[in-house]
Amino acid sequence: MFRKLRIAVLLVILATVALGAWRSGARATEWKHTLYATVYPIAADDSPHTRAGVARLSADDFAPITDWLQDEVRRHGRDVLRPLAISVAPPLESQPPPFPADGGPVAVGLWSLQLRFWAWRHDATPGPRPDVRLFVLYHDATRTPQLDHSVGLRKGQIGIVKAFAGRDDGPRNAVVIAHELLHTLGASDKYDPQSLAPIFPDGYAEPDRQPSHPQRMAEIMAGRFALADGQLAMPERLGQTLIGPRTAAEIGLRRAN
Repeated sequence: MFRKLRIAVLLVILATVALGAWRSGARATEWKHTLYATVYPIAADDSPHTRAGVARLSADDFAPITDWLQDEVRRHGRDVLRPLAISVAPPLESQPPPFPADGGPVAVGLWSLQLRFWAWRHDATPGPRPDVRLFVLYHDATRTPQLDHSVGLRKGQIGIVKAFAGRDDGPRNAVVIAHELLHTLGASDKYDPQSLAPIFPDGYAEPDRQPSHPQRMAEIMAGRFALADGQLAMPERLGQTLIGPRTAAEIGLRRAN
């Protein structure tokens, strides 16, 4: 009898958590209210340069993301007074469980559960829980000149972002953070995983442009734009990116065709 009662309680808890997650996800893509995101900065190495960069972060460093999203939301016909608000938590000393890059679906699924548990344990920011949690791991570029892929999960609305800690790296970091933020809202990648080239037409910011190359901007979920066949460029700032129609439909900004 006790065992059945315990199972019933666990099922109720799981159902409550699942319902809460569904409501949070649905609310986030209604575009009727402000979406609240918190950045949790993490020094990913012991470099003094990295720690100094993490220590000086403030909400103002992420204002370009909120301004860009507001412009894009309005461009897609939604009139939300403040679509996104970003706050910055105190730096974390702990690092999230590493993504199993060579793992199969089971390993990735287990990692997702571990990540959500880790995020729950390290979400010590005062006040109400944000809609989206972005754990940004900052690196010293002299030690790690090339970063691993960042990850954004719709389940739990958690992003793990790899970034550089230099003063001049903010604009490029903002592009990566915005990309992962949209992943947490349901956006899919718009590039070929092998070549990293944008997929036509959804990965092109200007698919109707003639001639099609060079593209002048990047679709945010493509991450790069094509200057010519086989020649790609990465956006230097969010002003060189936009949310294309397919991505807009995925995150609820417009109806899917």
